[in-house]
Amino acid sequence: MPGTHIHIPFNKIGQYNSFLNEKRPDLEVYFNHDSLDIADIGLLEDTFSLLDYKPELSIHAPFIDLSPAAIDDRVREATMYRFDQLLKVAQVLRPGVIVFHSGYEKWKYALEIDIWLEKSLLTWRDILGRCQKLGIKIAIENIFEDTPDNLFLLAGEMGSEDFGLCFDTGHFNLFSSISLDEWIGKTREHIIELHLHDNDGRSDAHGSLGSGSFDFHELFSLLKGRDDILKTIEAHTPEGALKSLEILDKY
Repeated sequence: MPGTHIHIPFNKIGQYNSFLNEKRPDLEVYFNHDSLDIADIGLLEDTFSLLDYKPELSIHAPFIDLSPAAIDDRVREATMYRFDQLLKVAQVLRPGVIVFHSGYEKWKYALEIDIWLEKSLLTWRDILGRCQKLGIKIAIENIFEDTPDNLFLLAGEMGSEDFGLCFDTGHFNLFSSISLDEWIGKTREHIIELHLHDNDGRSDAHGSLGSGSFDFHELFSLLKGRDDILKTIEAHTPEGALKSLEILDKY
């Protein structure tokens, strides 16, 4: 049964190494573009040597400005450049899962999910094949989606147990136009990771569980029996992470 990871940017590990060494959590490490430009084997080894324990790892891929389903081939090339950098990091760290953003915005694609899906498959079939050689699963996270229709179609077309979805509670709370029961009902069998954080429905606050309006009790009731799902705390402060772990333990 997968444990619970705490989200941390790669460039913050040194800042919070005392906290990490005291609490010894498993980690989901986020690599942004700046980190990828400098993250050679030496820096990776030096950074993780600051930890006096060996955490289980997952990775969060870069996402700012990237477009995995870009219609413009040059934009897709830039996106794949960053993903290529990330996979070199993954070869060293060997995470169990890498989380990527979907890149879907319905207005940008003029409500044409088929266009987004066609271009998405070009990217994810390539990335999945390379990840499978490393024993890594891929989870695609909901961001601006107001329904999970595009994600459901993508997971179905990919047709692999190594490719699934990451359900993000905070993003659902901000953008979903359907109920939690409907969303989970459609995607339940494809979910391989949860991103757990809270907000009041007005901004992506990345608060601790229980600090906003998301119904975690309903979520875990809907996912009863899915003990194989990785859970990642995405509260953005150490205090928020610890509080979230305490609340999560009740479930």
